[in-house]
Amino acid sequence: MKNMTQSIPLHSFQRTQFQLAAHIRNPETNPAPEGIEDRRLEIYRRLFFNNIESFIASGFPALKSIVSPDYWTAMVRDFVHRHQSHSPYFLEIGSEFLRYLQAERIPRPQDQPFLLELAHYEWVELALDVSPLEFPAVAADGDLLADCPVVSPLAWSFSYQFPVHKIGPDFQPRQPEVTHLVVYRNRQMQVGFMEINLVTQRLLEILAPDSHKDNGPNGKEALLQLAAESHYSNPEALLEFGADLLKRLQDKHIICGFK
Repeated sequence: MKNMTQSIPLHSFQRTQFQLAAHIRNPETNPAPEGIEDRRLEIYRRLFFNNIESFIASGFPALKSIVSPDYWTAMVRDFVHRHQSHSPYFLEIGSEFLRYLQAERIPRPQDQPFLLELAHYEWVELALDVSPLEFPAVAADGDLLADCPVVSPLAWSFSYQFPVHKIGPDFQPRQPEVTHLVVYRNRQMQVGFMEINLVTQRLLEILAPDSHKDNGPNGKEALLQLAAESHYSNPEALLEFGADLLKRLQDKHIICGFK
């Protein structure tokens, strides 16, 4: 069969490609190239949109569940029309969608005030699920107070203005409620979260490997530093509470070992 491109100037062929791509991305504003049967175009339009939508829906299920079908379809359609993706990998669609929401999407009057934070939280869960990061080679057993606990690189702490981990069809807060979370992946490759407070968040910062060049403080030293920073009047009581807290963090593999 004769190659169709041999009889078409390259620039004209490219122009047709661009028209076709623009039409598939947003058929409402971009007419299709002439000479292509609409029945065939509909197959491409449906496959393209459905594939993108299914990946976004699987990565942002809570976000999809709290908006109307028309709202959701319009948002995904705007994403594929407006956003220029920087990665060809389907696993990166979630990151691309979050970038679109944060920097490119024009806010709508009906947008929930927590929309961006909810999307970020759901992206964190997805990013941890597929992250290539691994647990460091550290001792599995140790004394939580006498030894140096190691915070997992797969435990990420965040502060949100809304309780994003609770949002769903039956709970959509209108007023801010500052929430601190550590989202983590354990050794069984399961992603979970733990609601924490500022004290626990600061403890994880003190123990984090990037906050010091050596092995860092042992558990007792970290808790005493925390007591000094917060002007806690009874450091010994904080040590008792802190030991229980460190054990809970260890059980969830947020503390993944010892140095």
